[in-house]
Amino acid sequence: MNRSKNTGFADRLSAAADAKKAQLERAARAKPAAESPAAVERWMAREAVRMARDARIAERRATKWAVDARQAAALAVAQVAEAAAREAALKAEQEAHDTEFAERTAREAAVEAERQIARDARYAARKAKKRKGR
Repeated sequence: MNRSKNTGFADRLSAAADAKKAQLERAARAKPAAESPAAVERWMAREAVRMARDARIAERRATKWAVDARQAAALAVAQVAEAAAREAALKAEQEAHDTEFAERTAREAAVEAERQIARDARYAARKAKKRKGR
């Protein structure tokens, strides 16, 4: 422990050089191993697995998008149908209201005409009574 604290500049410099040299040796040994036929074969197998996985993911996404598109189209059709039904119901309700208003107006006019006829009959009877009495 004492030794690591009291290292001089030259010791630290040689330790760094040794570490760099060991790292270069490991890299030099790793390069031929990475280029060996077995390593290339392993890399090709991993690459094939990755490509198959990417293809499955893409297929799932495409299927999901197609399902989402079908659902959106069905929802749009349902909304359009609902809006058309709502509009038809509103139109039918308005027509019923208009018909009811016309019928009520006709009834009121008929009642008013009957009152007018009754009033005219009373006036005519009163006038006839006056003439009779003369």
